[in-house]
Formats: sequence, C-alpha cells, structure tokens
Amino acid sequence: MLTAKENYLRMGKGEMPEYVPNWTMGGIWGPIDESVPALFCNPSSPDINGPGPVFGPDRTLLSTEYTDMWGVPHIANPETGYQFIPRPWDFHLEDITKWDQVIKKPDFDIHSIDWETMAQKDTARVNRAVTGVMSGGGFGPFQFLVGQMGFCEALCALAEEPETVKEMLHYVCDWYEPIVEKVVEYYKPDLFYLLDDSASRNQPFFSMETYRDVFKPIYARMSRHAVNRGIPVQFHNCGRCEDQLEDMMDFGVVFWDPAQTRNDLKGIKEKYKGKLVVCGGYDFIPKDASNVGEDEIRSYVRDVIDQLAPGGGFAFCGMYLGQAAWAAHVKQVNLWICDEVNTYGKNFFKTAKA
Repeated sequence: MLTAKENYLRMGKGEMPEYVPNWTMGGIWGPIDESVPALFCNPSSPDINGPGPVFGPDRTLLSTEYTDMWGVPHIANPETGYQFIPRPWDFHLEDITKWDQVIKKPDFDIHSIDWETMAQKDTARVNRAVTGVMSGGGFGPFQFLVGQMGFCEALCALAEEPETVKEMLHYVCDWYEPIVEKVVEYYKPDLFYLLDDSASRNQPFFSMETYRDVFKPIYARMSRHAVNRGIPVQFHNCGRCEDQLEDMMDFGVVFWDPAQTRNDLKGIKEKYKGKLVVCGGYDFIPKDASNVGEDEIRSYVRDVIDQLAPGGGFAFCGMYLGQAAWAAHVKQVNLWICDEVNTYGKNFFKTAKA
C-alpha cells in the first residue's frame, strides 16, 4: 500500500489515489500518525514569526491578548473558541493613504539565521519516507489588509484606493518573499502552502477584476519559488470561492482546501479533472451541537466520500469546531471523523471496483 504522502501527491500529478486521503490541515487535528499526508514545518525563528500567544507547558493559554510584529493587537475569548482574531475595536490602520506611516517592516536580517540548522530542527519530527513536509508563505494579502483595517475599511480601501492597497501589499510581500525563497531552498517541502480566506459563505468579498489586479500578483510572487522547483502548491480558501479557482491554478495551485459545500464540488471535480485536487466536502451541522453522536458523524463522513471520492481527485478534509467548553467532546468527534475516513476510505476504491 502506498504511504499517505505518496497517495496524496500522486493526485497532484492527475493520477488516481490508491485510497481516499485524509487531509488534516497539516496535522492540526486528528492523530499524528502515518495516515497524515503531510505535516506543517515552518521556520521557528522568533525574528520571522514575531510575538504570539503565550502557552504554558501543557499548552494552556496563559494570555488572551498579544500584538503581532506588524503592530496588530489580537484577542481571544470563549466566543472565538480561544482562537485569536484582530481586536475589532482597535484596528491598526485607519487611513489606507497613510499606510507608510503605520506599516513598518520588522527589523530582520535574513542572513543572520543559520537556515540549514533551523530547517533540520523544524523538520526533525517528520519521517519523510511516509509523511510529507509542508511549508508555507505565511502571508495572505487579503487577510493582512483586513487585519490592519477591519472588513468595512478594507473593502472601502479596495474600492477607492486600489493602487495604494497594491503599493502596501507589495511592500509587505518584499519582506516575506526572500523568506519564502530560503524556506523552499532549505526545507525542501513536498508541498507549498498558501492561505487567504477571500470569500464569504455565498460569494467572494470582491470582484474578479480586483482579485486579478490586486491579489493574484501577490500570490504569484509568494508561490513562484516553489513552482520553479516543481513543488505543488496547496491553497487554503474558505467560502464560495470557486470563481477564483482557474486563476489560482495559474500560479501553481494543485490542491485546494477546505473546499466547502457552497461550491459546486462535483462540477469542479469534473471541470478540472486531473488538474485540481478538491480537499474538503465536510460542512456538517449537527442536530445538537453539544452532544454529537458517533453514528451521526460516521454516517456523514461515509456520505461525503460516496459523493465526492469516485474518480479520484478528492481528499476528505473536515473537522468539528465546537465551543471551547466542549473541548473534550470536540476532540473525540474529530477522532471519530479521522477513524472513519481512514477505515471506510482505505477500501473505497477496491469496493467500488468489486
């Protein structure tokens, strides 16, 4: 049987998988074992990452606020599931025309880091014979803009001052791109990861003209070092973003997650067969969110696989996000999800042939 890495990567070449892959967002949820196609391995240097949340030795969150290296204050609370978001009443940048007075590149000398030693350390947990290394760009231009200004002001800036927005985003990209080049050189990832949530549940936040003029050139800059080395790109974009898929493929995207069901997933699979891998299909809303049953979960997972796995080009990608108060139950539900994908999905194509 193919390893999880081999099985996943072969789909990026337009080939059929041996079994249904389970994409767990680079090991963010589910058990970390040989069923995981790839694990996130990004630079650990604080000079690159800047300040972040403070955790105790048992991963308990010790502070619910921090300010990132671009000056954006973040906050977490029970309503966010203790996930950090930019503080909604205190946005960093109020006037896009004055961005250069507010946005300053972090003071960082890229040559001061021993990249080879850091890459060895950051990838040491991965058995590359069976699991891939996934490294990413760390810069989503739309989310960066929103983090600086908030949704309303960011969208107004795009409509009123698109050239100024582009100027700011390329300035920020000037800082990130050399780091990406080093990551690709020293981490030698099997997959290169980009993420930028640019769509709502029903439609993109902006027009395709804005996408192509403002954002697509940034994505192309961030991905080109991987594409030039033949490394497939995976792009994370939530919401109904199917309008953008063809343009995403222009800058090397081969895998797309979390492929939510507001998109025409069956139509997308057929249209881009052999060119794009759909990783997703899971948007389960339980009847009772505080008490999700095992049979209910497993049945839903099987239904997703039955609908989207035939013909290949699909990896299951999904998790249950419950409130923080249900943490233990949420973990159990996600273990059920992973187990069902890995048991039902292992023999799916063999059973289908039979």
